[in-house]
Amino acid sequence: MMRATKDSGFEWIGIIPAEWGLSKIGQVYRLRNTKVSDTDYPPLSVTNKGIVPQLDTAAKTNAHDDRKLVKKGDFAINSRSDRRGSCGISDYDGSVSLINTILAPLNEMNPGYYDWLFHTVQFGDEFYKFGHGIVDDLWTTGWQEMKKITIPTPPLPEQQRIADFLDAKCAEIDALTADIQTQIDTLEQYKRSVITETVTKGLNPNAEMKDSGIQWIGNMPAHWDVIRGKYILRYMQKPVREDDGVITCFRDGEVTLRSNRREDGFTMSDKEIGYQGIDVGDLVVHGMDGFAGSIGISDSRGKASPVLNVLDTDQCKRYIMYYLRSMAYSDVFLALATGIRVRSCDLRWNKLVELSYPVPPLDEQNAIVKHIDSVLSKADAVIADKKAQLATLDEYKKSLIFEYVTGKKEVPAS
Repeated sequence: MMRATKDSGFEWIGIIPAEWGLSKIGQVYRLRNTKVSDTDYPPLSVTNKGIVPQLDTAAKTNAHDDRKLVKKGDFAINSRSDRRGSCGISDYDGSVSLINTILAPLNEMNPGYYDWLFHTVQFGDEFYKFGHGIVDDLWTTGWQEMKKITIPTPPLPEQQRIADFLDAKCAEIDALTADIQTQIDTLEQYKRSVITETVTKGLNPNAEMKDSGIQWIGNMPAHWDVIRGKYILRYMQKPVREDDGVITCFRDGEVTLRSNRREDGFTMSDKEIGYQGIDVGDLVVHGMDGFAGSIGISDSRGKASPVLNVLDTDQCKRYIMYYLRSMAYSDVFLALATGIRVRSCDLRWNKLVELSYPVPPLDEQNAIVKHIDSVLSKADAVIADKKAQLATLDEYKKSLIFEYVTGKKEVPAS
């Protein structure tokens, strides 16, 4: 039998069970605003996975008033509205940065229920609406605004049932998600191993081998040559055209117009000093991020900053590309690094020309590329399917949480 419902009167909540109440957050929680230092209390971080011990690498200060006290059982939420979902119940006594709002329960309640409620997308959007600021990054919802937000308040026994149900159900979803992600990671590693094995050993497992003289490769087919980059690569410096869009070389190896991926998160140069033209089919190596796999063939015409090395060769470009990527995947570039940035390696033209390249006959290069392309295409299709599964599970989990914390679905009484 369907239980009676009523309109909550709030769009983000919608219909709730007739016996449920509504409260302002300020009627359920009180503000804890005690300032401490991270030497008195262990530093914690408020993340979208809850409250976790702060990493040793995180910046710390010792001023007395630079942190807020969090007690075990308190609820902490990041007041920056652009970080929706960064909240949780603390399992520790500790300190968090001043940007967080710390709440202690006022009355008897089940903290787990409210933890799930505050993690819903719908609450995150409502939390944002109550904020203020200039731009998203500085948009803040402080306690004076947050305490006015209306939330559902189920009877205490039902709060417990909902929290226990969601704890168990979401743990099952998370375990399935982790398993699928592990499968994706395994496939990505398989792709890398196929590239590295094939560009250094070829396709014939019975081929006669010889020492390549390249430390990280070891033996390679005896009929292959080893040639330094300056004899097989040409550095291109093409003029920029008036209508050229900006091209970026991404860490997944795609070289394309920035507008084909996303516009946010990039720093644009006003003067575009030293910008160069790039044509479809050009081999591109990112001078700063090549160590992480930013090496590919451009699918677009456009312009790019001089940090990108635009190369040409009479060899098979995709073979050279895969060889350079294999060096990135094997951390060879990092081992050769002379830069001061953490996990960075300068891969400018003067470094690329001094590298040694295993060079099979051209027809064999093409066969190797055809094989790698085929393997990667099949693996990518499986990965795409598994990523779609992850997206479906994520949407299902979000929907499940919202439906139960607002009473649209009922957990049976045990």
